[in-house]
Amino acid sequence: MRNDSSVATLLFIVIAVIGALLAFAVDSEFKSGISQTILVLFFFAAVFTAWSTKVATQWNRAVVLRLGRFQSLRGPGIFFIIPIIDSIPYWIDIRVISSAFKAEKTLTKDTVPVDVDAVLFWKVVDPKKAALDVAEYNSAIAWASQTALRDVIGKTMLADMLEGRDKISAILQTIIDERTEPWGINVISVEVKDVLIPQGLEAAMSMQAQAERERQARVILGDSERQIADKFVEAANTYGDNPDAFHLRAMNMLYEGLKTNATIVVVPSTAVESMGLGGLAGTVALADVVKKEKARPKYTPRSDD
Repeated sequence: MRNDSSVATLLFIVIAVIGALLAFAVDSEFKSGISQTILVLFFFAAVFTAWSTKVATQWNRAVVLRLGRFQSLRGPGIFFIIPIIDSIPYWIDIRVISSAFKAEKTLTKDTVPVDVDAVLFWKVVDPKKAALDVAEYNSAIAWASQTALRDVIGKTMLADMLEGRDKISAILQTIIDERTEPWGINVISVEVKDVLIPQGLEAAMSMQAQAERERQARVILGDSERQIADKFVEAANTYGDNPDAFHLRAMNMLYEGLKTNATIVVVPSTAVESMGLGGLAGTVALADVVKKEKARPKYTPRSDD
């Protein structure tokens, strides 16, 4: 979390060297009382400075207690405390932290046991509250998250959990944030990763989904057939009111049948009489016309070289 040993060692060496140089300037052999006093004083000053020097990284805050009472928050960077009188019981990380939590074999509102995995993203926004108002805030957050997840599962139907994970995540975020706000902690988001159900129930739900898809397919097919039947009824009413249109449609159907290389076309005699084709001779004549039209060479434009 922090690395103040190198800074403290450097300060100790600098102060000790300065004291040694001063003592050497007074007495090069360090035999006089003044030079020895200088050495002792600078040695204790170096030890005191090294002991009192602390360094907090950019994402850490130090909680400083003086004689057991809260004194201040320190950091980031270098700072100094009074040895023995001051103490630092907590170094608080203010970065966003992710914590995984889960609920196993928890009954939903419709009494289905499920396993739910989720992830909590949170950060300390008030290091003083996190250090003084709750013991081991990391463990407290973990327990608060797990109990909140169990409460939400017990109040939610299985279908709602499988279809509305975003809604469940939002509810969890609100509940956990309300519980951790007095501790100086802000819940950024909650994400439900997975919802596991018993294998037997999973197979039954798969069969139910398959049956539902087949039912929808049959409904769509029936609706299509109904629409086609309505169109047929509409066409029949139109042809019944207009015999000429019916005759033209019948002749067009016969013409299309002859165009498909059919050598024999069976036509009821009543249809031939209604179309006025003059019996078999008229049908044969129509077939000859179609054959001649097929045999006619198609015009292909020449490309100029």
